[in-house]
Amino acid sequence: MLTRFSAKSVLLSAVWGVAMISAAHAADVVQEQAPGFNWSGLYVGFGVGAGANVHEISGDILPGASLNGIGGEGIYGEATVGYDYMVSERFLLGALLDAHVGTIKTSLDAGGLSADIKETYGFDAGVRAGYLLTPSTLGYVLGGYAWQKYKLDTNAGFGFDWDQAGYFVGAGVETAVNAKWTIKGEYRYTRFSTNNSLLSDAGLPAPDGALNLDTSRHTFQVAANYRFNGANGGAAGFETPTYNWTGFYIGGGHGAGASVHQIDVPPFGDLEFNGLGGEGVFGEASLGYDQDFGSWVAGIMVDARYSGMTSELDLGGGQINLDSDYGFDVLGRVGMKVNEGTLAYALAGYSWQHFDLNASDPIGDIIDWGSSGFSIGGGLETAVSDKMTVGIEYRYSQFEKHDFSSDLGAPDGSLTSTPSFHTVRIDAKYKIN
Repeated sequence: MLTRFSAKSVLLSAVWGVAMISAAHAADVVQEQAPGFNWSGLYVGFGVGAGANVHEISGDILPGASLNGIGGEGIYGEATVGYDYMVSERFLLGALLDAHVGTIKTSLDAGGLSADIKETYGFDAGVRAGYLLTPSTLGYVLGGYAWQKYKLDTNAGFGFDWDQAGYFVGAGVETAVNAKWTIKGEYRYTRFSTNNSLLSDAGLPAPDGALNLDTSRHTFQVAANYRFNGANGGAAGFETPTYNWTGFYIGGGHGAGASVHQIDVPPFGDLEFNGLGGEGVFGEASLGYDQDFGSWVAGIMVDARYSGMTSELDLGGGQINLDSDYGFDVLGRVGMKVNEGTLAYALAGYSWQHFDLNASDPIGDIIDWGSSGFSIGGGLETAVSDKMTVGIEYRYSQFEKHDFSSDLGAPDGSLTSTPSFHTVRIDAKYKIN
């Protein structure tokens, strides 16, 4: 548990630290970059991110049965080249190509045997459409083609690799921090086509369809883009709204993400499996207060969510689901104004989540429990009026280990689960005063 916490906390601290330090430096150099920023033209960029994937297993060897899913998590780095064109005062169209390398993986350790399924490298090629929320801040959607290389490694001298192609869709917010540089926060959902030759890829004499693999991925990245034409001026026919961050607000949002449960079964050769994966969407409502300190903003918020994130085992005649159905958070945040109307911020705090293990009728509920934990993350938020903001936000959440031993009549510690979440939400906030 400490290892997973350290990795994610270091990642988020580095990501948001770099973003906010860069923003601070840019703000010192250029105080009013928005009216003269040109979004049309070529750009290059680099970024870091985190996320999780979910593998669904099915096939002829288990007719009518499937497991969705087997989950993995990790971090990655990405380089991008792209071109944007302003088709009107506020609408943008663009194309992009990026390459990434990472450590998103599923791991198994048992009785001296270790095995990892890892995403090693890949690329995406796509298009995006954007709308200028202010002259310096862009909200956009994107989609396109995705390709990924996977590798299975073991300490038993056995391993192989394969690749999968598919599509991605996503959304993001990008904002100018000086005359040449922008930063962005971006979510992508990637879905790969079915690999029906997994066993033959491993060198086994099995026909196609004997074992099928379907993979989806949820990722979030923070990136910086250098725009070669950014300082050449841009038509600014509208103004950034005047917004005071101090005050109470209410908010609501919609999001998506993936869960990964690390399963520990000490009686079976100290088996550790990271992990059991799930995915889904959720809705969230929030209430908070921010205080504006000039260049910086600090605040606290409480939110509640209802989620459809689930892991599913289909047995052909019934299902067993592990649902992450509802929860709440109490979080603090601190942010820096990267330009006149946009805030880049980091957050951390307490999280609580309810889990429900259930089966199809007539069995119904099997076990349900609540678990405390923490969340860390960050986002970009921009004012669209003197009362309302919109933004995108990533959170990594980890919850306490739950011991199922007593539910199964087994010795304490015989079967435990430690859940973690990677979630992204797009939300809107309305300032009450």
